[in-house]
Amino acid sequence: MHTVIPYAAPAGLHCQAAIAELSLPNLAQLLSLLNPTPPLLGSAESLTPLSERVHAKSLGLQGADGLVPWAALDAEHLGLTKLHGSSGWAWITPCHWRINADHVAMDDPHKLALSAHESDALRAAMQPYFAEDGITLHPLNHTTWLAQGAVLADLPTASLARTRSARVDGWMPRQPQAQPLRRLQNEMQMLLYTHPVNDARKARFLAPVNSFWISGTGTLPAAPRPAPAQRVVMDNSLTEAALRDDAPAWAKAWQALDAGLIAKLLTRAKANEAMEITLCGERLAPTFVLQSSPWWNRLQRRFTAPPPHELLLTL
Repeated sequence: MHTVIPYAAPAGLHCQAAIAELSLPNLAQLLSLLNPTPPLLGSAESLTPLSERVHAKSLGLQGADGLVPWAALDAEHLGLTKLHGSSGWAWITPCHWRINADHVAMDDPHKLALSAHESDALRAAMQPYFAEDGITLHPLNHTTWLAQGAVLADLPTASLARTRSARVDGWMPRQPQAQPLRRLQNEMQMLLYTHPVNDARKARFLAPVNSFWISGTGTLPAAPRPAPAQRVVMDNSLTEAALRDDAPAWAKAWQALDAGLIAKLLTRAKANEAMEITLCGERLAPTFVLQSSPWWNRLQRRFTAPPPHELLLTL
């Protein structure tokens, strides 16, 4: 089993300051039993966070920054790529933008809690406008739709993880190819302003949907992908607090993770069961594996493995 922990060391100033005070005894023991492998490198400015790159690599997906084909993978699972091909797919996420004097910020789209009826009604209203630019919308779930069109092909886009509960200005696609999409976002603000779904939401004191975010673009490789060598578990228990830069909540989530999942992994490692764990920061995502090695190497590792807080500060 390969366990991936996003936001093990988030970039937020408050969470960074909290790292030095973390007490993670089970993680310390676990790291003393495992061997590090060369980490993946990233940055806070990349369109695709390191945790998504690690996940994509485990699934055999390839793509440059901002072009990991998550939406095309969903389309493949639904059988849509057989009809429409493997390129030009994207995720469309209905969202609420807050327009400020000097920036535009996105509320967390998951907190909109759209019902199936609301999602379907909004998609039906928006589809004719997308169709003018050759884009077809397909249902996926209550929070996300699939879009397919030539204008989306090979267009690098920022992960929703970069923009939810954050400013969107710096993450907007600026390529000439994206001009119709920026126009669509402006048109949707006008269309949705008086849409019945939003009127009903406002009456219930809920945030209206006034825009959308594009992500998950990229083309699936033509060659068959090998089956994953092992099961990958993405543990997102640190994500919400990290995105808010809520240091107390993030530290509490880490302690719960250490007492829960990490403790179980430690038990498996002591039983010599094969396993991997990847800790994802913004700059580095090192993977640690259980490998057969001479007893003296294992003993040395126990005394030379860095404490968890020192490791996390490097990520």
